[in-house]
Amino acid sequence: MTSQQTTKRKPGRVRRAVIAGAVALTLSAGGATAWALDRFVVQHVEISDVSAYQASQAGTAQSGTAESGTTTASSDGSGTAAVTTDTSYTSDSSNISISTVTTGSGDSTVTYYVADVVLDDATTLQSAFANDSFGENITETTSAIAEANNAIFAINGDYYGFRDTGIVIRNGVVFRDEGARQGLAFYRDGTVKVYDETSTTAEQLLADGVWNTLSFGPSLLDNGEVASGIEDVEVDTNFGNHSIQGEQPRTAVGIIDENHLVFVVVDGRSPGYSAGVTMTGLAEIMQGLGATTAYNIDGGGSSTMYFNGGLVNNPLGENKERGTSDILYIAG
Repeated sequence: MTSQQTTKRKPGRVRRAVIAGAVALTLSAGGATAWALDRFVVQHVEISDVSAYQASQAGTAQSGTAESGTTTASSDGSGTAAVTTDTSYTSDSSNISISTVTTGSGDSTVTYYVADVVLDDATTLQSAFANDSFGENITETTSAIAEANNAIFAINGDYYGFRDTGIVIRNGVVFRDEGARQGLAFYRDGTVKVYDETSTTAEQLLADGVWNTLSFGPSLLDNGEVASGIEDVEVDTNFGNHSIQGEQPRTAVGIIDENHLVFVVVDGRSPGYSAGVTMTGLAEIMQGLGATTAYNIDGGGSSTMYFNGGLVNNPLGENKERGTSDILYIAG
């Protein structure tokens, strides 16, 4: 047979080839679906009883009982009476004051919530995981995690469970040591610093006195000034485009002084109630509140503030919380 000659395929062989190709395509699509489910849906529990694990690692103990009501007296765990109103909480260990701010008008209206927090001891600010478990894709609402930990106040955390990178230290215990981005470290002495996760280790941070870390970002302020390049940051590069640009619901932590923090939750995607803010807009809010250091954490539908048994903000204008993997909280 010369190079110009051709071989005719029988109809059955053609059909089999077509069917084989379709099966291969289906298997390929099925594989992608299975991968996506495993990556983003299926729970991967590494530690099923975090409370017990923390106790075994560092003698961590949690106590306190939150009570509801417009004005109440309760115990904050130190044996001293605490006073709670609709927008404040005062005890020997912490002072919390919550305010609502609305700016703009019409579809440009922005509504955000500010919690000004002064702590007697830095370790009063604690972290908790969904279902008291550590791993990937384990979620509960901020409110559910807060209630399970007797929190008087809570905000959503960094959603560490969406990824398998970052340095995760919570309540003085190391859970993950895979430096990847700018992190935020809360020290036992009341200082809070933005740091480069890739230039240190979790064990070194513990030795330096770190109590909690967050792994999200970016840093919003540099010595009180709006940080450059924050509109172009990608938090994750492991799947798709994880840029966080545009006007969005946001959650941020700001530092005014040692043991003096400010937490901000900006609602968004709700024209007429709150459009959300850009990263620069968030930085400007934190700057206006007097923060010298500020750090962006998980936002969107996760942005949630909880106080005294209920939601403070209105997530996505629907009063509906999205599950998250972790919270920062103060016990009541």
